[in-house]
Amino acid sequence: MFARRIAVIGTGYVGLTTGACLASLGHHVVCADIDEAKIERLRAGRVDILEPGLAELVGEGIAAGRLRFVVGASAAVTSGGRGAELPAEIVYLCVPTPMGEGGAADLAAVRAVADEVRDLLPPGCVVVNKSTVPVGTAATTLQILDRPDVAVVSNPEFLREGSAVHDFLHPDRIVVGSASQEAAERVAALYSRLGAPTLLTDAASAEMVKYAANCFLAMKLSFVNSLADLCERLGADVVEVTEGMGHDRRIGQTFLSPGPGWGGSCFPKDTHALLQIAEAAGMDFDLVRASLAVNEKARALVVDKVRTAVGGTLAGRRVGLLGLTFKAGTDDLRDSPALAVASLLRAEGAELTGYDPAHRVGVPGVTDDVTVVDDPLTVAKEADALVVLTEWPQFRTLDWSALAGVTTTPVVIDTRNLLDDDILRRAGFTWIGVGRG
Repeated sequence: MFARRIAVIGTGYVGLTTGACLASLGHHVVCADIDEAKIERLRAGRVDILEPGLAELVGEGIAAGRLRFVVGASAAVTSGGRGAELPAEIVYLCVPTPMGEGGAADLAAVRAVADEVRDLLPPGCVVVNKSTVPVGTAATTLQILDRPDVAVVSNPEFLREGSAVHDFLHPDRIVVGSASQEAAERVAALYSRLGAPTLLTDAASAEMVKYAANCFLAMKLSFVNSLADLCERLGADVVEVTEGMGHDRRIGQTFLSPGPGWGGSCFPKDTHALLQIAEAAGMDFDLVRASLAVNEKARALVVDKVRTAVGGTLAGRRVGLLGLTFKAGTDDLRDSPALAVASLLRAEGAELTGYDPAHRVGVPGVTDDVTVVDDPLTVAKEADALVVLTEWPQFRTLDWSALAGVTTTPVVIDTRNLLDDDILRRAGFTWIGVGRG
């Protein structure tokens, strides 16, 4: 494999994982960010993101001389990764594309970086959109660059937070789209050591793949949450039902666990963005719209369960929350369904105390509805109910007898069906799951 000189603009989940993993594959990588303090920490091998294996990979890349960190996109493009005299051959854009007005993706960062590096790109350079961007962004980026000698490629990421390094190095597929076959092949070759199925297509199709995949998974989760509601009404057990479904190879076992709704940095943003894309094309994507509505209902159903468990009103009730992140294995609070449920509980007057293994203290402006503590026993003290909102496996091994001993009312609403109901009942708790008939 031929080692390339690569610049990665942005050091969030996608950018840092992309840079560290490409360096581990033998490429020479320079990662850039506008946050000077963050760059200093990364130069010292300090990774702020809770992501298994990422800190080790960064340290290995730095030690091998294949991974460096600089401030600003311009510095990354011109320094190249193997000495200041050699510019980057391939530039990855891994910048934020948050939900903007009306749900559309905000491409301000993509435009800003393209403007900044336009005149610095060497002839023959390839610019890669790695961020999740609307269909047509590769063409827009090409227009902004206004460089006939530079190609733009769409190469969407399919990384799950909490397993991003594993997903990068063991991908289900690699998707590369461009109007330039040569550029697409050059980017695909970067991953040749991974031996993954590779789709070379046009840029618009590559951009659509990411939205289609995420929105399909979101719809699958909304379906199973509606199914759980129906199972409760009919006396069926959703765990047994989904096990029976999952053995069908056409359906599979994944994304069939009910919960308090879906969230995170991708699904909410991408579903809203796909609706905007469809509307711009003159289409109402009813399935996606319905999935969003079902997601809101899933959160409301959790509140209904808690309200019923504490006697019919939440005003003045003390509710303990176990889990605040949007899923286990990450410290990400963005669009967390746990926090969405907390907001609804607080709006009805509940007093909330929360514990999360990844957040032992509160995050101002994010967890303001919850008093965050560093001990599950404190969460349970004088609580009228405990609510499991994130599927952290360590919750299974808590001393539930001790927790029951300090609660006002020993009842657990397990929105993830995470806990063993027999263990909870022997400990003195009333256990309430989701869709368990």
